[in-house]
This record gives sequence, C-alpha cells and structure tokens, in this order.
Amino acid sequence: MADNQNEGTKFLESVHKYFDNAAKYSKLSPGILAQIKVCNSVYKISFPVEVDGKIEVIEGIRVQHSHHKLPSKGGIRFSMQVDEDEVKALATLMTFKCAVVDVPFGGAKGGVKINPRTSSVKTLERVTRRYAAELIKKNLIGPGMDVPAPDYGTGSREMAWIADTYQALKYGETNALGCVTGKPVGQGGIRGRAEATGLGVYFGIREALADGELLKGANMEAGTMQGKRIIVQGLGNVGYHASWFCQQDGAIITGIAEREGGIYNPEGINVEEVFKYRSETGSLLNFKNCTNIENTLDLLEMECDILIPAALENQINLGNAARIKAKIIAEGANGPVTQEAEEILLKNNIIILPDLYLNAGGVTVSYFEWLKNLSNVRFGRMGKRAEEASYKRLVNAIESTSGKNMTAQEKAILTKGSDEVNLVRSGLEDTMINAYHEIRETMRQKNIPDMRTAAFLTAIEKIGVSYEALGIFP
Repeated sequence: MADNQNEGTKFLESVHKYFDNAAKYSKLSPGILAQIKVCNSVYKISFPVEVDGKIEVIEGIRVQHSHHKLPSKGGIRFSMQVDEDEVKALATLMTFKCAVVDVPFGGAKGGVKINPRTSSVKTLERVTRRYAAELIKKNLIGPGMDVPAPDYGTGSREMAWIADTYQALKYGETNALGCVTGKPVGQGGIRGRAEATGLGVYFGIREALADGELLKGANMEAGTMQGKRIIVQGLGNVGYHASWFCQQDGAIITGIAEREGGIYNPEGINVEEVFKYRSETGSLLNFKNCTNIENTLDLLEMECDILIPAALENQINLGNAARIKAKIIAEGANGPVTQEAEEILLKNNIIILPDLYLNAGGVTVSYFEWLKNLSNVRFGRMGKRAEEASYKRLVNAIESTSGKNMTAQEKAILTKGSDEVNLVRSGLEDTMINAYHEIRETMRQKNIPDMRTAAFLTAIEKIGVSYEALGIFP
C-alpha cells in the first residue's frame, strides 16, 4: 500500500507544481492563490457490507476541492489502489478543468477500495448504495451540493443505483435525479454522454490543427484532420470515440495500443472493426493486416503526427520521452505525461494538448445532464417540431421563388429539427472551441510557451474572480 500512496503523493505534488508554475503569471493575492490551491474538505469513511455471508469493512473517500461554485463535481472510482492523495489530485484537476471550459462547478472526486472485476454484481450494488447513503447522511451529495459521476471501475449502472438510493432517502425531492450524472438515458441520463469525452478530444485536436501559429514550432502547416496519422493508446470509451471521430474526418489510425499489446498498420486500421474484434476475442492482437507489437509502450514511440494516450497515468515518462516521435500529444487520459517527460517533449518542440482542457468533454456534457435533470424535460422536446415547421416554410419559399423543386432527401436534410443529441454535440463543440481560443489568447498575452501552463492560469484567474466577487465569510 505504501507504493500506491507514494504514487498518489507524486501525482498530487505534480498537480501542485503545475499550479505553482501557472500562479507565477497571476496578479492574484497570495492568500487567494493559497485558497484556490488547497482542498476544502476530505471525508473518509469505513462501513460494513455483508459479502457471501461474511462481514467486510469497505473504505471510501470523497474529496471536495473547491466550493467557489456549487455543486462540486467529480467521478467515483472503484479500485483497490484508491488513496487519499490520488483522490485529492483528481479533485484538484476537476476544479481547474471545470473552470477552463466554463462549467459552473467546483471540483470533487471519490473512491471506494473494492475490485470491481472480482466482485459480484450483488456486492457492487450493496457497496455502491451504502457508500451513497454514507454521503447522503452528511449532506455530501445532492443536486445543489456535490454531484458524482462515473470514473475508473464505475459506469451508468452504479450511477443509477446512487440516484435510486438518493431518491429513496430524499423522497419527494423534485430535483433528485440531478444528484449524479452519467446515468442511463432511461433514468434521467442524456443522449451523447457516452461519446462526450472522445468527441471533445476530437474537437480539441481539430482546433489545434487549424492553428498555424501553434503548429509552426512543431514544423507543421495548418490544415485539417485529412491524412493525419494517429496512434492511440487505449480502446476504452475515450480512446475508441476519439479515434473514431478523427477517422470519420479523414485521419488515418496507424496504431492502437492496449494492455495485451498493440497493432500497427501504416496503411490504416478500421477502429470500429478492431473494437468489435476485441469484444469478441478479448484481444486486439492478430487483427487482419496488422503487425503485432508485443510491448504496448513501444507503439507510443513510433512515427505519427498525433499520439493520443487515452489509457493510464504516467505512460510517457523519463524513460521514453526522448524517443517520442509524434508532433502532437493529445492527452485523452488524466496525467498520461509526467512532469519530467513534459520538459523533454517541449524541448523537442512537441505540442501537448493538456488533459485539463482536452478531456473536459465528459464534465461538459455532465453539466448538460444536470441542467436537464433540474429542468425535468428532454432537450429538444419543445422546440424540434417548431424548428422543422419553420425550415419547411423556408424551403417552400425557396422552391416557389426559384421555380425548382428539391428532392425528398434534400428536403429531409434541410428541414430536420435539432433533437437532444444534436444539441448536446453542438453545445460541446462550442465549449471546446471557445476554451481552446481562451487558452491560446492567454499564451499570447502572458507570453507563456506551453498550453498546460496557460490552461492552469486561465482556470486560476476565473476562480480568483469568483472568490473576489464572493468576498470572505465572515
């Protein structure tokens, strides 16, 4: 356990160093900066659960990093490696991530020490509900207080259990479903949530590829996704959707790395087919027309335009950073590049699109889900048909004026109203574009050489404005 704690402590120290580096550019008072940096509250619990006729004591934790805006927001991870410093680091990152993309939440994170792979569904449900009940007892969860979400080892199933537990203990509360996000659509979830983080990664990469000023240092010309060669690490939710959207826009996926190894084909790999193949066989190795890469980390060092690490922390480190050949590293995962590695990469003129910005698509769409739960109506329900009627009148006017008729297919495309997934994706795209240009403007104004420092500073300044406007109570 000591090694795990050591890793968590290193992670927290790394986040604090990034914060300190960005804070040097800020004119906020030292007291406000100190308040922005620290975690506001840490709640640790131990509770008994009956497993196979025996009583087991389960450890849980919930960290609320910042209360400058409420509710606080952050995932719950189920893992035997959960420790306090790691959860603090993740909660801290959540605060800055929300601020970067203008999501009005403070940051939080939770964890439960349990192995979701070896535990039965019955045990997982008991642990999830008891953990939720412990948080509810202390008023540490709720649509206006703290709103959890899925993370490593949890998913929509666990979020539905939490929502049901909250509703049972807060019977009759109108906004009860807003106590958690990442729920199944039938239980108050939102369409477009599953692909949100990966789609956000795609939008961020697309903006960077159009930024000639940024690309100049990496010896790249501004352009589109067309023909860009991409290697992705991790074929989970983030890696799969990020690479799929990039591929749909003309990118060539040349390599995919997973825990069992990697596959490589310079002519391109069909991501959707690989995903199905791995689901059926349990491995992506021996996929048609691909070369197997035995050591999955070797794939990260191969030639490509864009490398998307979308798996675990610390994958690019002091040991391999000097051998990375990608021109852009797009951080789909949290903390895939260590601080020491980042210094080497930046010296080699490799552009890093930081996790703080790039994988914020998940929390952005979680915010949309929370809004949906508070309004108690599906997005698009009231306006879709009115939009379509308006578009039909416009099409009829064009046909009447021009004397030419459109085909039924053309009319269907032009008169389609926006449903929930269209609105969610539109909101996510707008958020990622605006956040990108805010970060770039900060880089220019403060003469900051890298995007991570600029993203941290952008977040710090926004949070500082909140604290100064609120004042200090009492």
